[in-house]
This record gives sequence, C-alpha cells and structure tokens, in this order.
Amino acid sequence: MTRHLNLKAADGFELKAYVTEPEGAPRAALIILPEIFGVNSHIRSVTDRYAQHGYLAIAPNMFDRVQRDLDLGYSDDDVKTGQALMRTLDWDQAVLDIEAAAQAVGHAGKVGIVGYCWGGTAAWVAASRSTGGDRGANITCAVSYYGNAITTVMEDRPRIPMMLHWGEKDHLIALADIERVRDIAPASSQTFIYPTGHGFNCDQRSLYHPESAALAEQRTLDFLKAHIG
Repeated sequence: MTRHLNLKAADGFELKAYVTEPEGAPRAALIILPEIFGVNSHIRSVTDRYAQHGYLAIAPNMFDRVQRDLDLGYSDDDVKTGQALMRTLDWDQAVLDIEAAAQAVGHAGKVGIVGYCWGGTAAWVAASRSTGGDRGANITCAVSYYGNAITTVMEDRPRIPMMLHWGEKDHLIALADIERVRDIAPASSQTFIYPTGHGFNCDQRSLYHPESAALAEQRTLDFLKAHIG
C-alpha cells in the first residue's frame, strides 16, 4: 500500500514523503534518498520494490526546501534544473529532513538508508552527522550508489556501517577518488566497483546496466538483512 505523508523536521520545516508499506509486519524501515530528479517515477518504483522485500519504505521529498514536489525526467533540461537546485541545498537541513523521515517510520524497528547519486552523498552525510536518539530513530546503516559528491564532504566520517556502489567508468568521479572515499569509510563498510558508468541502477535511462544493478541490489539486500533485519 502506498500513501503520501507529511513530515516535520526538527527546525519546524514541513516536507512530504512517499511511503510504501509491505504486506504484513515490516521487517525494518528504509529511507530512499533520491537523485537530483526528486521523488520521480523511478524513485517511487525503487521504494515500492524494497517494500516488496518486507521493508516499510519512505522516500522523503528532499528538495521541498527549494522546490516543492520535485518530479523531473531525464532530459538535458531536467538535468540542468536538478543540478541548479542541488547547489542550493544545505546539508545540515538535509540531515534534519532525513531524521524526520526516520522518525516517521522508526516504529518499524531499525532504520537503514539507501541513496542514489545526490542521495548517495546524502546517505554519507547523514551517516556522519545524524545525532541518533529520538531524532535519528535508530538509523543503523546506509548504502550509497554512485555518490560522487562525497568528495566535497570528505571531512564527514560515517559513524555507522556503509556499503558503497560505484561504476568504474563513472564520468563524474575518478577511480582515484573512489579509492580515497573507500580509505576513509568505516572499517565495517564495503565498497564495490562495477564494469559500468554512472546511474547504472536507473532502468529509465540509457545509463542502466541491468547486470550491475541486479548484483548491487542483492548485495544491498544482504547488507540490510545483516544490519537492520
């Protein structure tokens, strides 16, 4: 079952979220963090898919602070719009919004994060800056897909286990920088590099690489099972 939910961050800001409930009791909760295109049809489908695996899945509208209900496609104009909006976001505010999502689904148990591109960097930042406790609502692990902007927040050091997925041909980040990120990730973290480029999980783009996407998803599910159930 899918529904839309209103969230309130600790600073009083209100944002929306897309929520999908699993059949039966949830095994745990999962926050899905979007690319620069917002909670579009692809992110909604990812959220639905994780609910099919038993998770109470929530995709917060992380761009609501700069543009409400962002839902872009993948044209060149959409990319330019998303990039411009991304540059106006504040990381500390983003963490507050992620924590609000965690609070909304925390009754399901432990909470994990899976983020893509911008959301992959947001997963890293949240894993580093979330205060935990009531606001963090048991955020226990995080997964980052091709979070190339992690290189701009290298002072942030995650305090929870992470899994990081990269494409070796990613035009937005060099292999040497991927190695730098791996070197400062928590010892409990895992890094995987696939024979493809950026955005390989998105089946709505020419960047899609089904073999890498399937393998990364299975590794992610195994990681989530180990850390949140």
